[in-house]
Amino acid sequence: MLPLPAHHATTREFAGVSTQSRALSFSVRRTVRPFIEAWSYAPTLPWPASAIDHLAFPLVPVPGTHRRRVDLPTCPAELLWAPGAAPPAQGCTDGTAVRSGVHGTAVLYLHGGAFLCCGLTTHRHLVSRISATTGAPVLAVGYRMLPRHPIRRAVEDGLDGLRWLAAHGHPAERVVIAGDSAGGFLTFAVAHEAVRLGIGRPAGTVALSPLTDLDPGGKLDHPNSHRCAVFPRRAVAVLSTLVERAERLGGEGAEPVASPVDLDLSEMPPALIQTGSEEMTYVDAELMARRLQLAGVSAELQVWEKQVHVFQAAAGVVPESGRAIAEIGRFVRELR
Repeated sequence: MLPLPAHHATTREFAGVSTQSRALSFSVRRTVRPFIEAWSYAPTLPWPASAIDHLAFPLVPVPGTHRRRVDLPTCPAELLWAPGAAPPAQGCTDGTAVRSGVHGTAVLYLHGGAFLCCGLTTHRHLVSRISATTGAPVLAVGYRMLPRHPIRRAVEDGLDGLRWLAAHGHPAERVVIAGDSAGGFLTFAVAHEAVRLGIGRPAGTVALSPLTDLDPGGKLDHPNSHRCAVFPRRAVAVLSTLVERAERLGGEGAEPVASPVDLDLSEMPPALIQTGSEEMTYVDAELMARRLQLAGVSAELQVWEKQVHVFQAAAGVVPESGRAIAEIGRFVRELR
């Protein structure tokens, strides 16, 4: 393997596991993981995936957060800005397009959920925390999902979110794309497509516990496949099969979606990648950081000791989650 350029290679390890973090890991291992395991044995049953987002209403945003519904061409979205964050450009709140002028940084957020579930409601609290720490408005996209739509439709929805921000005063060059888990996959895919299509090179990317390789082999061969508190081994292979089926929905000649680790990454913006040291997608986070670095792209990989998948969502309860959110704010502010 080629040596990594020193000015592009950054890995930071965050040690220490709080009592709250241990309690969170214990809880998800006994609640979320069994549910995912049951799903993996019968993934084609009519599981109420959409109900997860509806039942997430207790996950309220930071008090005082402003919200506005946005209708993208093929999916809903939501614009949020937390107290203390810079308000979005005028056109973002009154519905008119901004024809000229460049405004401050904005964030485009793509939620996780294995491309199958979750949405604007489940991630509203996390998104508001990101708005608060970055001081920027955030457009969260409720993209189209499996099994009815292939992943490339979600990428198209993310690009529509970028276009909406650009039409309302926040060009791609001032937008940081962020996402967790499957949304991390989309973060890199949307950024890559934005550059390829000439929409613009985003200011940066932030990926939380990202899935970046649809091939389950690397994850299943790693010791973390037996350690992860959230994902059983079987679920990883089943998800890959569902993705392949959904990709065939595009019809004859449709271009299958490529894993971010397999893309030409040379024109990608700087990246911050956060992962837990024992989670299933640690392998993907590490591999993506390495591929970015080998492509000459600045990438910071943060490895958080024994934190669960997308532990950042527990900010306000788990100390490490709050610290990780603060690191996101630091990264975005340094891009300006």
